[in-house]
Amino acid sequence: MSSVAVKNIVKNFKDIQVLKEISIQIPDGSFTVLLGPSGCGKSTLLRIISGLEKADAGDICIGERSVTKEEPKDRELAMVFQNYALYPHMTVRENVEYGLKVKKVPKAERREKVQKALEMVELTDQANKRPAQMSGGQRQRVALARAVVKNPKVFLMDEPLSNLDAKLRNQMREKITMLYEQLKTTFLYVTHDQVEAMSMGSNIVIMNQGIVMQQGTPKEIYTNPRNVFVAGFIGSPPANIINWEMGSVAVRPEHIALNQPQMEGIHLKGEIKTVEQLGSDSIYSVKTGTLNIKAKSVCLWEDQDKHVDVCFPYEHIFYFDEAGERINGDKICRTEFENFINGIR
Repeated sequence: MSSVAVKNIVKNFKDIQVLKEISIQIPDGSFTVLLGPSGCGKSTLLRIISGLEKADAGDICIGERSVTKEEPKDRELAMVFQNYALYPHMTVRENVEYGLKVKKVPKAERREKVQKALEMVELTDQANKRPAQMSGGQRQRVALARAVVKNPKVFLMDEPLSNLDAKLRNQMREKITMLYEQLKTTFLYVTHDQVEAMSMGSNIVIMNQGIVMQQGTPKEIYTNPRNVFVAGFIGSPPANIINWEMGSVAVRPEHIALNQPQMEGIHLKGEIKTVEQLGSDSIYSVKTGTLNIKAKSVCLWEDQDKHVDVCFPYEHIFYFDEAGERINGDKICRTEFENFINGIR
């Protein structure tokens, strides 16, 4: 079993409580992503799971075993850092092999494991190079191979792609996903990049200010946000958040319809202020009365009339109470919100 249970973890740095009784269950064999803005506590939580940081309270279990008091080397984990942490004077092969030598694994077995790991990350032709002779993406694959040879129960990855450019990040996302499919073990991956989270993870944990805001599959997170923070954090661009006297509502830019007056929903008159042409999509910034709205649609490469009808389809409006928690958008709530919109046209 390589499930991970985080139970009531508390962590303070001086007078600041970074983790506030965090409890999550990371399923065996899942690709779980800890996602959230910078400073939300996700890297601190990963370091506590790895044993590199001590919690002030709480318990960490791997499988059925509590590892809270165990040293990092005894937890059967492998960690991949964003800065690679490779030995510059060693070749690729020597870097990957080093941990096995420390454990006194027989030479023939070491060679076999290293060869398999290098094949997995497609670096067999780079085995005799040193890190300085390699690209950032190649160095990160060396770090992955070094983790693979340990045969850990859980792989921990702390923003491993943040130092790479956009093209390399795309390539490495695919490499890591393929590696996960090959190994069929538990991956725990920290990122602030929601594209990484949504495209790679089978299980996503969204954190903010030391609290778990929601946990679920990418589909659940996207289609059924539990609170206004999740609605406003997930999506590219994120959902439009409109505050009103009964709380707030959220409508995703891709659900907003322009110039479809027959569609069922709340209609407003708007003026397009800017357009971002992204090739496959266009993102419109629209001014509607006192509101500024983002709308996203398929890019037609055509000039759009600046004056448009903006529609919030009833079925795609998320309602939240004054505390930011999701509520049922019943007819009464919908009517009240529609009256509010009519008042600010």
